[in-house]
Formats: sequence, structure tokens, C-alpha cells
Amino acid sequence: MRTLAVIASVGLASANLLKVPLRKRALPTLEEKMKMHEEGLKQGLELEGTAAPGRIVINNYADSQYVGEITVGTPPQAFEVVYDTGSSNLWVNNQRPGWFPWSPKHPAYDHSKSSTYTKNGSVFKIAYGSGPVSGVYSRDTVDIGGYLVSDYLFAEIDNTKGLGMLWRFGKLDGICGLGWDGASVDGVETPLQALVKSNQLKENAFAFYLAGGGANGELVFGGADPDHYTGDFTYEPVIETVPGRTIYWTVAMDDMQINGESQTSVRKAIVDSGTSLMIVATADMAKLAAKVGAKPLAPFPPLNKEYKMDCNASAPDLDFVIGGKKYTLTKEDYILNQGGTCLFGFSAMDIPAPAGPLYILGDVFMRAHYVKFDVENKRMGFATIKKGVSTVSVQEVVV
Repeated sequence: MRTLAVIASVGLASANLLKVPLRKRALPTLEEKMKMHEEGLKQGLELEGTAAPGRIVINNYADSQYVGEITVGTPPQAFEVVYDTGSSNLWVNNQRPGWFPWSPKHPAYDHSKSSTYTKNGSVFKIAYGSGPVSGVYSRDTVDIGGYLVSDYLFAEIDNTKGLGMLWRFGKLDGICGLGWDGASVDGVETPLQALVKSNQLKENAFAFYLAGGGANGELVFGGADPDHYTGDFTYEPVIETVPGRTIYWTVAMDDMQINGESQTSVRKAIVDSGTSLMIVATADMAKLAAKVGAKPLAPFPPLNKEYKMDCNASAPDLDFVIGGKKYTLTKEDYILNQGGTCLFGFSAMDIPAPAGPLYILGDVFMRAHYVKFDVENKRMGFATIKKGVSTVSVQEVVV
């Protein structure tokens, strides 16, 4: 099935504060998730060649998918993309849907139908854990959250084999990277750089509200939405991911604790909207699982890397200490209820130096805390989230 969105009018806090509704897609079954594990899927972090110092592979893909609309071309052609703070390039699909019922069904960009298209033709490649995704660069007008960026260099993709099961079962039609220029493949101008250079934003910042329980989320460009948080932001500086390079939205992490007791020696974390789970060091995973009462789904791979929990048993809070302040995940935040089977929303992976060791604070964290990404001041703001609040009306039509 393919899900289309009809977006109703959105009330704006100001003329320069635009909101991109994010829709939570139907969750894959446990069997589909295991197949995705076997494919070694990753979403938007690992780059090819010299674009990044190391490969950061997300093995545990998509307990849920958050996608938002973007349009390319004149007249506009609409796509649902992952707005991904863990990568820095924009690409959309240009492959026509197959005739077979099991073929992936994604809308395809057709540059022949756009009056603002300009040919580039250079090869674009980005490497994922299960293989490469590739296509060619093109230029066209892109609409991101209501802001038009003319003559933008993006990629139209004709080879998505590297995404495997994600492309077959997932609903994303592309990825819009919201990371720093250090993560840009081929060093092309990032979507963030283009937006900032356009001088259209009231504030060179954006903020995510990721809701749980099937509710709509929201991405705001030009500031933050006060409907989704209370109190003030606590800001932390973005630090270099590797010496001399800002690649991801990286912060210094003081500690990760349970009942005041340290559970890790890792002191760095990235906040990544393109990663569904929490990614922690391998040495910490077994320890954490024991503390929260999680057990492997099976004693053999890949099921031994997925953990299940008793949905009704009590479990401790997990505190991430950043800038001396605790950001808590309760059991309700870190369990993923899949039709009565509760999974532990953490996965283990060791990020090699020089980028690692680090933690990846993915959607599990972002559902529990409202995060503002401040490009202008190179910092991140964390605020108390208002859960269960949605100010955007989205009607979903399943066809």
C-alpha cells in the first residue's frame, strides 16, 4: 500500500516560521524487522569514500518511520522523505514503480516535466551497510517547508538495491539530510546551507517534534514551536565529530546513568532523527539489558541483538547527562510495543575512532525531548516536550 497525505492549512506563529508535518508510518511486523536486520540496513549515516572518516552503520532500522513532504520541480512533484539530521545530501527516487504486486511503489521524479530542471549528470553514490545507492546529480527548484530554493544540486536515484528490504517495505521516497557540510557527499551544498544562504529564515534553526502512539509529528524551520515544549531551552554547543571536522550534530555527553550509577565510559553522542533506536556501545548493551530486564529474542544472530521485555514489569529510568543536566527516558519511552510484544528500544554498535566511541540518540530520545537544532550558533537546545500535542491536521488516504 502507498500512503498519500493531504495537508490542511497550518497556523503559523510568524510569517517566517514554517512547519513540515511528519507522519508516522505503520510499523513493520517483527518478522519484517528481522529481515531488515539480516540486510544490515542503515538510514542516512554512512558515507562513501573520503566524505566521512568512517562508516557509521545503523543495523536496527525503523521501528517506526517519520517522513515529511518535499517537492521538486516546476510544477512541483511531491515526495515523502526522511528529514535526517544524520546526513547532508538530498536525493529522491526517479525509478518508475514496477508492474508486479510485490514491486516497490514510490513516486518518481521526472525531470522532463519540470521547466526549472537543469542537467548536471555527475554520478552520485552513497554507501549503506547492505550496499550502495546511486544515481546522478541534477539541478531544480526545491520546496522545503514552504521555502523555495532555486537551482539546487540534488541527486535523482535510479539504483536503490543497497536499501534492500527498506526500499521494498518502507514508505520513504528519498532522504533530505539536515546535517553539517562535513557529512556532504562530494562536498555539495547541503540543504541547510542552501536555506541559510537564501536569507528566508527568521532564525537559522529548526526543531523536531516526534510524537508517539501514531500521532503526527512536526518539523519547524525558522525557529521552534512553543506548542510543543514548556519552559526554556538548555543549549549545548555542537562539538567536532572528529578533530577539525563538524560532521554530525554532536555533543559532549557527561554520562549515562541508572539511579545515579554510571553505565558507560562513552563521552560523546550525536542526535539523529534518521535513526529509530538508541545506539550504544557493545560493552554497555548487556549491562543495560540486565538492568531493565530485557532478554534476547533468541540465542543466535541476528535475533540475539534484539531484546524483548515484559510489557507489564517495572523497569528503571535511564538518565543521559548532557551539560550537567539529566535527560530521562522512562520505560514508557524506551519500550516499543509491537502488537503485545515489547522490544527494548536500544541496539549495540561500536563506532570506530576517530568519530567514535559515541552514542546515537535516535527517535526514541527525540520522542521524549524536544530538540532545537541551531545552525547560526552551532548548538542544540533541549526542552521539556509536550507529549500528545499536535497542531497540524493531516488526513491520510490509503490507496
